[in-house]
Amino acid sequence: MKIGLYFGSFNPIHVGHLIIANHMVEHSDLDQIWLVVTPHNPHKKKNSLLADNHRLSIVNIALEDYPKLKSSTIEFDLPQPSFTVNTLAHITEKYPNDTFSLIMGEDNLKSFHKWKNYETILENHPIYVYPRVSNGIVETQFDKHPKIHKVDAPIIEISSTVIRKGIKEKQNIRPLLPQNVWEYIDEMNFYKK
Repeated sequence: MKIGLYFGSFNPIHVGHLIIANHMVEHSDLDQIWLVVTPHNPHKKKNSLLADNHRLSIVNIALEDYPKLKSSTIEFDLPQPSFTVNTLAHITEKYPNDTFSLIMGEDNLKSFHKWKNYETILENHPIYVYPRVSNGIVETQFDKHPKIHKVDAPIIEISSTVIRKGIKEKQNIRPLLPQNVWEYIDEMNFYKK
C-alpha cells in the first residue's frame, strides 16, 4: 500500500488539516494518509502542547468519517524530539510491505535543506507538496526533483494557534473545527485557560 505521512502537532486538528489530507488521498496515487501525531516537534515549545493522548483522541474523533485517513502514534515510542528521518527509518522497518511518502507544505519544502539527513529522506521517500502562502524560495535542487510531486491542493490558511487563542478568548471558532471535534474540546474544557 502507498501511504502518505502527514506529520503534525495537531494542537488541535482542524478543518484545514482534513481538507489537505483528504485532497491528497483523493487526488494522488496514495492509498491512505496517516496523520502522525508528533509528541514534540523540535521547533516548538513542548509546554504549549496538549497532552499526546488528548491530541490523539481529537485526531481520532476528526477522522471518524474518513476511511482513507488514519491516525498514527509511531512517534510516541521514539526518542524525543522526533526527527523525520528517524521516524521514516522506523516505520519502513515496521511495515516492510508498504511504501511511505512525506506530505508537506511548500513552506516546509523551502527549509527542507536544513532538515536532519534530508538527502536520505529524499533518496528513499517521495514527497508530496501542497501549496502554502509563505516567504522565501524553494531551493533549485528541489524545484524539479523527480521525487518531489507538487499537488494542486487548495491553499488553506487556518492556524491551530489562532484556534487555541480564540477558544481561550471565548470567540466563536466553531467553523474551523469539525463539529464532533468542537464538541469534544468544549466538553473537555481544552484550551480555555
